[in-house]
Amino acid sequence: MTPAPHGTFQITLTPHAPAQAPSPAIGRMHFDKTWSGDLSGHSRGEMLSVGDPASGTASYVVLEVFTGTLAGRGGSFAFRQSGDMHAGQSSLTYEVVPHSGSGELSGMSGALTLNRVDGVHHYTLTWELPGG
Repeated sequence: MTPAPHGTFQITLTPHAPAQAPSPAIGRMHFDKTWSGDLSGHSRGEMLSVGDPASGTASYVVLEVFTGTLAGRGGSFAFRQSGDMHAGQSSLTYEVVPHSGSGELSGMSGALTLNRVDGVHHYTLTWELPGG
């Protein structure tokens, strides 16, 4: 894997209630992210969730598409994210969707780790391109 770029992002969430919701228990959000640091650009995505985060039990899945630069390489790629909370424990998986890259990021693979400190999202991305 290539040295791990890091930085921050800001996110704006917009609730979306489809006219024919599949279930009133399923939440749906659109979001926009602005990425800063070694990963610089913009992403848009869709999140589906179920549960009650206030009670400490919930689960969500996200698909998002990033467009911008990574270590000076321009292009786009998709992330797949899933998270769970239960009984005070949480887990998060945040991965690059295989074969989703374009431009200079074509063939990219990788995973992102995320920490939230004082309300700011900090990321570290471990990634690689075919052929090193």
